[in-house]
Amino acid sequence: MPEISVRGLEMPQSPIRKLAPLAAQAKQRGIKVYHLNIGQPDLPTPQCGLDALKHIDRKVLEYSPSQGYLSYRKKLVNYYAKFNINVSPDEIIITSGGSEAVLFAFMSCLNPGDEIIVPEPAYANYMAFAISAGAKIRTIATTIDEGFSLPKVEKFEELINDKTRAIMICNPNNPTGYLYTRREMNQIRDLVKKYDLYLFSDEVYREYIYTGSPYISAMHLTGIEDNVILIDSVSKRYSECGIRVGALITHNSEVRKAVMKFCQARLSPPLIGQIIAEASLDAPEEYYRNVYDEYVERRKCLIDGLNRIPGVYSPIPMGAFYTVAQLPVDDSEKFCRWCLEEFNYEGETVMMAPASGFYTTPGAGCNQVRLAYVLKKEDLRRALVVLAKALEAYPGKTM
Repeated sequence: MPEISVRGLEMPQSPIRKLAPLAAQAKQRGIKVYHLNIGQPDLPTPQCGLDALKHIDRKVLEYSPSQGYLSYRKKLVNYYAKFNINVSPDEIIITSGGSEAVLFAFMSCLNPGDEIIVPEPAYANYMAFAISAGAKIRTIATTIDEGFSLPKVEKFEELINDKTRAIMICNPNNPTGYLYTRREMNQIRDLVKKYDLYLFSDEVYREYIYTGSPYISAMHLTGIEDNVILIDSVSKRYSECGIRVGALITHNSEVRKAVMKFCQARLSPPLIGQIIAEASLDAPEEYYRNVYDEYVERRKCLIDGLNRIPGVYSPIPMGAFYTVAQLPVDDSEKFCRWCLEEFNYEGETVMMAPASGFYTTPGAGCNQVRLAYVLKKEDLRRALVVLAKALEAYPGKTM
């Protein structure tokens, strides 16, 4: 039988999705599963987006332009201007989700063997996209004890060599919820400028910042305008994960030309998704405010509850809707599997993402999990009860 490619063998499983079959089996046994594992918001999509879907009146569902509809890109210019991100419609390329934006950025900017420095823990699919592009992720460690703040410049410079081509950040961060400070963003800017690197900046959670500190976009950094590639998506902003609409934004015309070749090869971004996303830009301020307020309350509910469980520690996330928590267990992946395969409390259990899947350093994150507070507060409270009972019963607990 022909062999699977090295790329196919090296491609990591999703730490977020790989336990899904166990959750499905638990449900078949009649167990209720609280899904804290995946960033799928349960809050409603804007009504204006849903109405646009219902009222599509077309005789043909045609290809859209490879760059995305101009009308949508023009409306996005006004959206970004609210965050002091000043771009033109031609500097925005619509993609099939933020995932395709990352992949096309890597494919356009990196050669096989090139290296990208990424703070870890990091969104696991960055590794998958790097493998697809033949590039290598070099991680720089952040620690739960320091709230996942960035290490000093010297730690970055230890990793920089002739193959280093880029730095990638997620701000606010998935999986930690960390928000980079102005000092940290300036530190990254100086490194990018000094070594003439690309800066890939995934900023899909900009709406969800829970501190008085300002949101510093990579597009705000002066002196590296042509080095920055911004990654965006409507998935989390409007609870529209399923329409698969993202964007790649850059002032660098050469990068845009290269990205467009990949866009043309895949023909077009989703037609119906763009119709919904464009209409969703008309969501009233009340929509954003209600969603934001709900996440503020859920964050407090989850973080307070976690830190009341003996042996559990979670820093307070300043953005997004995730946290990485440390548990008193020998191996968080074994614990997460055990919760789904062997444990239930009053017919209920919890599903979490083992944090080791967000690290590339062997052994890192082995007693940590990523939790998403995308459930209503009463479900979060119940999930915390179930988690506490699971930790009491787990045979591999460490306290």
